[in-house]
Amino acid sequence: MAMDSSAIESLIRQGIPDAQVQITDLRGDGEHYSAYIVAESFRGKSRVQQHQMVYAALQGKMGTELHALAIQTAVPA
Repeated sequence: MAMDSSAIESLIRQGIPDAQVQITDLRGDGEHYSAYIVAESFRGKSRVQQHQMVYAALQGKMGTELHALAIQTAVPA
């Protein structure tokens, strides 16, 4: 079951309210995405902790409705 990019963005924004989110469909198939997420709430956290925040925001949909998501996180400049 494919997941729409706007649904992914919405989940991330709900889970990380200060996030700026950019989702790219890598293959045009609705199953392989990349996400670039910038959030002040990432500041002071390790990359692993930042990614854990994103996975938590996805509410268990990773690996089920969402097949593949390459995550890149950053804090605002």
